[in-house]
Amino acid sequence: DRHGVSVKGAIVIARYGGSWRGIKPKVAAEHGAIGCLIYSDPRDDGYNEGDVFPKGPYRPPDGVQRGSVADMPLYPGDPLTPGVGATENAQRLAVKDAPTITKIPVLPISYADAQPLLAAMTGPMAPQIWRGALPVPYHLGPGATKVHLKVKSNWDMKPVNDVIAKIPGTREPDAWIIRGNHHDGWVNGAQDPISGLVDELEEARALGELVKQGWKPSRTIIYCAWDGEEPGLLGSTEWAETHADELRQHAVIYFNSDTNSRGFLNAEGSHSLEPFINEVARSITDPETKISVAKRLQARRIANARTTAEKERARSQQNFEIGALGSGSDYTAFLDFLGISNAALAYGGEAGGGIYHSIYDDFYWYTHFDDPDFAYGRTEAQTMGTAVMRIADADLLPFDFNAMTATVRRYEGELETLAQTEHDEIRELNREIDDKTLTVAADSRETFIPPKREEEPPYLNFAPLRNALDVLTRASEHYNRAHRTAVEDAGFASMQSSALSPINKQLYMCERSLLSDAGLPGRKWFKHQLYAPGFYTGYGVKTIPAVREAIEQKQWKLADEQIGVVAGVLEKYAAAVDAAAAALESAAH
Repeated sequence: DRHGVSVKGAIVIARYGGSWRGIKPKVAAEHGAIGCLIYSDPRDDGYNEGDVFPKGPYRPPDGVQRGSVADMPLYPGDPLTPGVGATENAQRLAVKDAPTITKIPVLPISYADAQPLLAAMTGPMAPQIWRGALPVPYHLGPGATKVHLKVKSNWDMKPVNDVIAKIPGTREPDAWIIRGNHHDGWVNGAQDPISGLVDELEEARALGELVKQGWKPSRTIIYCAWDGEEPGLLGSTEWAETHADELRQHAVIYFNSDTNSRGFLNAEGSHSLEPFINEVARSITDPETKISVAKRLQARRIANARTTAEKERARSQQNFEIGALGSGSDYTAFLDFLGISNAALAYGGEAGGGIYHSIYDDFYWYTHFDDPDFAYGRTEAQTMGTAVMRIADADLLPFDFNAMTATVRRYEGELETLAQTEHDEIRELNREIDDKTLTVAADSRETFIPPKREEEPPYLNFAPLRNALDVLTRASEHYNRAHRTAVEDAGFASMQSSALSPINKQLYMCERSLLSDAGLPGRKWFKHQLYAPGFYTGYGVKTIPAVREAIEQKQWKLADEQIGVVAGVLEKYAAAVDAAAAALESAAH
């Protein structure tokens, strides 16, 4: 659009990467396109990266990446039953009224099929970052080539089959530890999702052996294998929506995995769990280096540091930061809709990619290029199994609210920087327009129609957010003191479970306080105020999304309103943490 190229009435071709695939036809349709083709460029996962299959792990010329293009940043799950479980008698929208079903036809194609279409394009050259590795000039269009795009869709109703297994708890049976991975895949699905599912099955087998030997967890453990994840997180979302009331009362945490391969631990989740995840990582041995997976992560941070200061910081930091969760896997309903603390743990980063969501994702590819001896599958089972058992049997649940507070304070600082950057850029743009206008006005020989000046944004008032963070800091420090005193108290170890159980419930209910019943602006299904997938990124997370996206879209009034909403949520969260601290102090004495 900025280059003067209209897609109205056209079929567009878009390259995979950048935003999630479903965003591409969404934006195309918003600008008047009537169809969309999405192709994988060899610059990203083909010969530009290395040898292609079968010689190497990367996507061959005819490889096609399948995938959902539903508008899942609005809501995941069954498009016809937003917010409620898709049970047999559920009230359903008509297909034509479902907002998440893509409004224009879309098909994925290979880079072999994309090449002649791209070669026929004319118009301006694409920006450098948009160009791929095919031996053709990358033009923006239009082109003379006509494409006949035909999509056949089956709108039959079909069941999805979740598999749920439970080990009842003894001391706190109504507190649930939930562990999940999906079992459906595009075509063969060796890496996605079976590499994660077999690890989960190994954890379940090991726990089953312990049960046979007499072990019983203190809290109930629920193992889940989800169906229908690939079309739109169907199985997990509909199960969570169907059992929403029970889950709000009983779910302590949801542990998620998806794909797994050779490499480094990738940890994302609720930041009150950051120190706990670090403890787990320090107790797991990396199969290649024989040091802990936490130490290996630290070594990578040191190696990748760009400055001496970064290198020294990486050496001195004992804990690694976990990432925030966006969407794209089965944790979404548990975190964003129900406010259940989450942890997503998996290994990867050293195997060659390139067969994602294609027919080449099979046992041969996985055992030749990804994790040939299943060493990291075993490590994933150890990691998740250890985390599940520690949460299930902990006397006091290991939430750390100082970690959450520090993370949110960092997010708030990012928002202030973003707002200032937007303000400065608009002022600079307007200054350039004014200078050009004055220059041309002095030369009557040149005709010039000045671009429209942008309205300069107001300075946003971040004081409510800063004040709420101060309240949360005091509450977090209060809980930290109470926890330290209780653990050091000689009588704490013998404290009756009847005294600890209500405190534990207060602790895991804290995450619920980060929800807003109204949801995010324009998408009420997403209720969590700290984490959400971006409306125009899809998978990628937006932290404090209501404020961040309002600033990015230059909706200044909305941004100011949402600062107040988020501040209120943080104060509610602080009150919940304070109450847990007071209860712990009372029980310890």
